[in-house]
Amino acid sequence: MQLHFKGLRTAGYKVGDIIKAKEWYSRILGIEPYFDEPFYVGFNVGGYELGLQPDDSQATQKDASVVAYWGVDDVMTTYHDLLKAGATPHEEPTEVGDEIMVATVKDPWGNAFGIICNPHFKVG
Repeated sequence: MQLHFKGLRTAGYKVGDIIKAKEWYSRILGIEPYFDEPFYVGFNVGGYELGLQPDDSQATQKDASVVAYWGVDDVMTTYHDLLKAGATPHEEPTEVGDEIMVATVKDPWGNAFGIICNPHFKVG
């Protein structure tokens, strides 16, 4: 079987207010988007893309069955910084084994936003 996949490229988040979402994500990521249009806002986060897409639907519950985990150096500190920035708790910081820590929050638009510190994972 031929392998077609080259790895993760983009994690997309649907948001009700793309202008406010762009401001919020710019603040928590500490960077400005490299692509900024009314239909899509893209951030380059360590070589991976975090994309924002406008979504005017009135969905009250978003599915969290798939979560993108963004690498951080300190899950506990980042988790609390995200809560201070307006995120809400989803899954508290937890060691899942072998020194790997994970946590998730919900962004102000209800999207699950995961963070991970995995000392064994190498980009490449």
